[in-house]
Amino acid sequence: MEKEELKYYAKVHSFESFGTVDGPGIRFVLFLQGCHLKCKYCHNRDTWDLNGGSYKSLDEIYEKILRYRNYICPTGGVTVTGGEPLLQVNFLIELFKKLKSSNIHTCIDTSGMVKITDDIKKLLDLTDLVLLDIKHINNNKCKELVGFDNQLELEFAKYLSDQNIPIWLRQVIIPGYTDEKNDLLKLKDFIGTLNNVENIELLPYHSMGKYKWDKLGEKYLLDHVKDATKDDIERAKMILEI
Repeated sequence: MEKEELKYYAKVHSFESFGTVDGPGIRFVLFLQGCHLKCKYCHNRDTWDLNGGSYKSLDEIYEKILRYRNYICPTGGVTVTGGEPLLQVNFLIELFKKLKSSNIHTCIDTSGMVKITDDIKKLLDLTDLVLLDIKHINNNKCKELVGFDNQLELEFAKYLSDQNIPIWLRQVIIPGYTDEKNDLLKLKDFIGTLNNVENIELLPYHSMGKYKWDKLGEKYLLDHVKDATKDDIERAKMILEI
């Protein structure tokens, strides 16, 4: 499919019509297919393949969203996640234009691991909220955990701050990986440089997505890691002072 045509089609993994954990209020959640990261703890391993999923048209997706408008408005909205939704930025620009024209709140759940192009800027101008997943504040540990260093996502966070685009910042607490005190203190310092953080969510690591790796014949590399407990989360909150 040509680039111009891709503005009006998306590679979709799935939909969720009554999401309650992906932004404020009740939300229509659109899961886009494709991700360039290789997060060892990914619980949506089946979203990685850019050739997976199925094409859905802009009009089809928009009309599907409108069927739930009475549930998601006025306090909720639409959240686009993945995979990595910013890989399909041109489609999202067109979708968000339509959503904004209908006064529907727009939200993107992203790692921010992309270069800030003109298209990305155009999309963010149409975005009411970003759920920003900080993979790891330590550059080397980030590369080991997800396959990329953290330079792009930290630059992305600073851009959002400079543009005063609201952020809900997310950090998955993985015992032995993202919960070391010095790393959390460094994360706290970084958060202090941002002026647009409305909420900080510490997400407990869990292994419930392991079966998806098994189904694809892939080795789950964190098989030795225990699920994060309530105490793990409370300890991290104390260090971050949230």
